[in-house]
Amino acid sequence: MAAAGGGARPRDCGCKGVRTCLVCERERGGGPPGAVAPQKTAHFIYCLETGLAMGKEKSEFAGWAFPFPGVALIKDFVTAEEEAELVRLMDQDDWKLSQSGRRKQDYGPKVNFRKQKLKPGAFDGLPSFSREIVQRMGAHPLLERFLPVEQCNLDYHPERGSAIDPHLDDSWLWGERLLSLNLLSPTVMSMSRDCDEMLQLLSAAPRGMRNSVQKDTKAGDPEDAQVTRRAVVCDQVEVAIHLPARSLLVLFGAARYQWKHAIHRQHIQSRRICATFRELSAEFCPGGKWGELGQELLQIALSFQGKPV
Repeated sequence: MAAAGGGARPRDCGCKGVRTCLVCERERGGGPPGAVAPQKTAHFIYCLETGLAMGKEKSEFAGWAFPFPGVALIKDFVTAEEEAELVRLMDQDDWKLSQSGRRKQDYGPKVNFRKQKLKPGAFDGLPSFSREIVQRMGAHPLLERFLPVEQCNLDYHPERGSAIDPHLDDSWLWGERLLSLNLLSPTVMSMSRDCDEMLQLLSAAPRGMRNSVQKDTKAGDPEDAQVTRRAVVCDQVEVAIHLPARSLLVLFGAARYQWKHAIHRQHIQSRRICATFRELSAEFCPGGKWGELGQELLQIALSFQGKPV
């Protein structure tokens, strides 16, 4: 339907290309989403206490596991009162429509990742309400010297069918650690890999499972009788990381660079806000190719005077 003046009626979502949300799917009369993620057949759940991806109960992989490095989850990183105040302050600024039913607020430089070009643009720093959160991050043993140069707030809502496709964050500009503060409701971060390598699984007796899995047992060792092995193709595996409200997720190492992360539509049951913080890569740190530019960006970011760009 054309708008007055002959132009096309503006869409009520920010979807482009094959990405869709419930809003644009309703506009075209229903039907399946424009892009459906490949269905995985091997489902695992990340265990915070052991660092293992454990086969989902009542599935053919129940009782099987494999080490899943590069994940840290800090529960109750903010209090319920701090959470409410953070959301209140975020909602004072405009949310821009984004892909797949999300809304967003960006605090960061203008970047062309394909051409590897960037400039400060309208970036004038992280928001003032993040100052205390960033200080708390830097004081945590896992996050020593973490200095974020970008913050992206994403707003998810079930009525819009909000989701985010499996992806790897850029590694030219963004550094080792990706931090996501999960606000308002619990959700699930789904991890997957697009490769045909075989992933080795381990099955261990309930007693001492963590030690048995992590130890390279030798033939004839008494523990050897407790451990058997199995393999599965990587691209059939999905690992679910359950994120409580007010928790801080840290991805690094293999979980950062090898495993894609996603939020599926079915895991958004009520409004959820994710504040993601990114640090600079080594190339943008002192001594790196773009070290001077990196320091300029960091100085702007940590002025905490920003508005969404």
